Amino acid sequence: MSNGGTHGSSVLFRGVRVFDGIASARSGPTDVLVTGSTIASIGGEVAAAAPGEERVVIDGAGKTLMPGLIDAHWHAAFTGIGAFAALLADPAYLHLIAGREAGRTLDRGFTTVRDAGGPTFGLKAAIDEGVIAGPRIFPSGAFITQTSGHGDFRFTNDLSGNGCNHLHHIEANGVSAIADGVPAVLQATREQLMRGASQIKVMAGGGVSSAYDPIDVTQYTPAELRAAVEAAENWGTYVMVHAYTSRAVRQCIEAGVRCIEHGHLIEEDVVELMAERGTWWCLQPFLDDEDSDHFSAPDQRAKHLQVVAGTDRAYELAIRHGVQLGWGTDILFDPSKADRQGHMLTKLTRWFGAADILRLATSGNAELLALSGLRNPYPGRLGVVAEGALADLLLVDGDPLADLSVIEDPEHRFLVIMKDGQIHKNLAPSAA
Repeated sequence: MSNGGTHGSSVLFRGVRVFDGIASARSGPTDVLVTGSTIASIGGEVAAAAPGEERVVIDGAGKTLMPGLIDAHWHAAFTGIGAFAALLADPAYLHLIAGREAGRTLDRGFTTVRDAGGPTFGLKAAIDEGVIAGPRIFPSGAFITQTSGHGDFRFTNDLSGNGCNHLHHIEANGVSAIADGVPAVLQATREQLMRGASQIKVMAGGGVSSAYDPIDVTQYTPAELRAAVEAAENWGTYVMVHAYTSRAVRQCIEAGVRCIEHGHLIEEDVVELMAERGTWWCLQPFLDDEDSDHFSAPDQRAKHLQVVAGTDRAYELAIRHGVQLGWGTDILFDPSKADRQGHMLTKLTRWFGAADILRLATSGNAELLALSGLRNPYPGRLGVVAEGALADLLLVDGDPLADLSVIEDPEHRFLVIMKDGQIHKNLAPSAA
């Protein structure tokens, strides 16, 4: 890796073919000038460097310049570490592993992630301050979960009824906020906002990996969900929820939730309601393949296969009814799977063409992240190559619109990775 470029310098990409994050084809050869943290100009006459300005000129002839990738369902604290270590290890160890994984995430070309739950406020601050390398993080903070919900990772002998009334370590360490009843949900939501959450994550239905909640259960009452939604709306932002089934998802939509995570088991009438209300649906391409979570516990394996069986139909219904789609990986507890983050994007060729897939992971996900409104930690336009947009860019050796598989080989195919106008990686030749 070679670092270069600061906010007082400029970078000129010469002769690149631009995929702007929106169009279905690349542009003709053009020049793109980045000044500071934003894209200053595309095409036309390039202004000469100002006196004393340091300009890096990159030869992009035949290469594709595109927006940095966005993963809208990422767990920055939990991808590079095993499940038991994530819940039981010393918090300092957890954060050091997360910092290492953040750099690897950026190396894969993911310049932004929406964190779907976990202790990431310190990680985000370290990245934003330049202490370590990593993507932009839109943090949710602790999972907000009911007792016995998908985010309740306690053992049964930890429960308050057994005489344990202090905060469990998963709560003290910012993994989960266990909240039952409207006042507790309001408090948990407001605490995450106080810490800097850009959106709120609520566990609203059963999960696959969790030990105590069957996947069919609906979690939280309408009043509790509305409490979280109203508290978030008072701060100008929104609630995203974990839920799989029609009953859970319908209850969330009617409570005003703006984004459904997963939802692989919902029926068509609920999909129609999502389209009618403008609710976002952040789906993951869960398949029973090499990237699958192979659970050893029979009940978890059965739940996983149930979700997998619903994946095709979920995408087909979303496309049929024109639901606003986001994309994310939800990779957990396995650094080898984290390395396949790009592969989780190319799996979408099962349902979409390359241009639609790239739009999902750039301008589409950026539109979803913008729901955080004034709580957006990175004001500016993300997910596009456009004048005035934030300069999160990839210079790709190849044409991902013609061959999406180049996304799977970031080490060799992503010649330049730029975030916020700063070059994180540069393997491209310099122009004369």
